[in-house]
Amino acid sequence: MVPMDTRDLAKVDLNLLISLQVLLEEQSVSRAAERLHITQPAMSKTLSRLRALFDDELFTRASHGMQPTPRAESLRGALADVLGDIAHLLARPGFDPGGFSGEVTLALSEYIGVALLPPLMEKLSQRAPRLNLRVITRVENQLQELATGNLDFALHIRQANYGPDYRVQELGDSPPIILVREDHPLTSGDVDWQRLHQYPLIRLYVSDQEQLQLQDLTGAVAALIDHPMGTLEISHLLTALEVLRHTDHFMPAPAYVLQNPAATAGVCGLPMPRESAFGIHYALVAHRRTGNSALHNWLWQEITCTIAELRTPAQNKIRQRVIAGLATPIQQQSL
Repeated sequence: MVPMDTRDLAKVDLNLLISLQVLLEEQSVSRAAERLHITQPAMSKTLSRLRALFDDELFTRASHGMQPTPRAESLRGALADVLGDIAHLLARPGFDPGGFSGEVTLALSEYIGVALLPPLMEKLSQRAPRLNLRVITRVENQLQELATGNLDFALHIRQANYGPDYRVQELGDSPPIILVREDHPLTSGDVDWQRLHQYPLIRLYVSDQEQLQLQDLTGAVAALIDHPMGTLEISHLLTALEVLRHTDHFMPAPAYVLQNPAATAGVCGLPMPRESAFGIHYALVAHRRTGNSALHNWLWQEITCTIAELRTPAQNKIRQRVIAGLATPIQQQSL
């Protein structure tokens, strides 16, 4: 796109165009001055500036006020359109979800998406049927991507620091659980690290791991990093669940994953070892550049409301059982 030459426009006081519009409507210097809340001499001076700007008399004296010249008449329609466009440009836009057509990009790990996206997309398909939601499951440097506009939202494990340029909504926490197949040997008896170290581990990829708020996780993280058996590191949750169903692997994951019974069929959840109990805190984040966007504020509300609705009594029941450290498996049927 060729840059616009704004040198001539920069020399023009746009207030002059407003004055010309009022003069065209009133065809009287005194009435125009009254509408613009200025003195008649000031209005006369403005008319002189307009005449110099357009190199035309614009108005001539008549028995009843002033008569526009042909040049002034030719400006009437275009001037009204220009001022209307400026007024529309400056107005705070409304937002009609049903009529919106465009794309929004969300960074969202797959283990969050498997719980959130089904109910969220059900809402969006009804309320904003032409909205294109682009979900990226593996994004590093998410805060920088938000700042540059490559991302509109990020929903992730809460980071340690955000800074004043970011809008952050804390979404609460979810206790982690140990996912295994339903007939796994770990489903009988207490779960501790000594027993877990006898089985292979699946590690789910987490973006920006070095920036996460990981207090209270030292024991669990160390036990997972130093795992003596074989490991599988993967970012695809559904593939990881399929591996769980067919092997003796175990996988730490947020308890809310079990809210999607179709995805977790044949898999159950066990509490983390008692000495490693902790909560994973989540946050929805956007950059302040979208703070006045009606679209982004509407979608922010839809996401946070959907997450609040996911905190059902059934989920709270799962949470209580995990925190209590019960050894009995938590399965889809208990949701």
